[in-house]
Amino acid sequence: MSGVHRGPLREGEWVRLIDNKGRKHNFALVAGKRFFSNKGHLDHDDLIGREEGFTIASSAGGEYLVFRPLLSEFVVSMPRGAAVVYPKDAAQIVAQADIYPGARVVEAGVGSGALTCSLLRAVGPYGTVTSYERREEFADVARRNVHQFFSVPEGAVHPSWSLRLGDLAERLPADGEPADRVILDMLAPWECVDAVADALVPGGIVCAYIATTTQMSRFVETVRTHGGFTEPHGWESLVRDWHTEGLAVRPGHKMVGHTAFLVTARRMAPGQKPPRRTRRPAPGAYGPDYRGPRPADVPTLEQVLADADES
Repeated sequence: MSGVHRGPLREGEWVRLIDNKGRKHNFALVAGKRFFSNKGHLDHDDLIGREEGFTIASSAGGEYLVFRPLLSEFVVSMPRGAAVVYPKDAAQIVAQADIYPGARVVEAGVGSGALTCSLLRAVGPYGTVTSYERREEFADVARRNVHQFFSVPEGAVHPSWSLRLGDLAERLPADGEPADRVILDMLAPWECVDAVADALVPGGIVCAYIATTTQMSRFVETVRTHGGFTEPHGWESLVRDWHTEGLAVRPGHKMVGHTAFLVTARRMAPGQKPPRRTRRPAPGAYGPDYRGPRPADVPTLEQVLADADES
């Protein structure tokens, strides 16, 4: 169950129409229905039964290229309950968190199911993805989107996916299931560090998808002070198109800029701690204005203030 379909287009499948200006339209095929645009209409029946990769003219003479949407195209146009993890970030998560076939992956914050689709495809039929979501309305949207992409029959469930309502910090310890990878897409991921540490196997990876610099700082320092993880690594990715036409090769006018920060760290074996950092913190990093968690080798706020008074 990969979400990849072959053969003629079938009723219920999604298709992607692209006009000569590059405008894109995604919709599900329904027998007897019509697609309307400023270039007239197309009958769904004229698409059903044909092999993808063809062009078709609308009633007003507009030409459209017809394909099944790729996963990266499906997730940016599917119905949304919450904001989606964009394809560039999903690709980074799958690669940098090393999501592999057969992995046991825990996901906190299912959103609209965009990242879930990438995780399910990566773990394959022998892996599992367990998603925790606090809000039932988001879970319902995600379930419909995941089932739509993977063509899960009505009333059935994806065999590798378990969607659970509740707070990961409370439910993960209660469920007691080990995990190889944990992906956190939530407002306060630092609140789950202890639960994640207990669930992850030695060598496992936690990866957090974080919106702001203050959230990233809080999460990184919480992981760092926990002591059971390697030094956290944070980054972001930016994607820019290029215009290539003969000798006119230049950057495109649009790009996908900041969407989120990603942070990863690996779980140490029980009772083991990473080596102490030899790099000194930047001046002012943990100064009087800092109120977050502090590594063991960093003076407390009271010590910092006392030193400031003495000087």
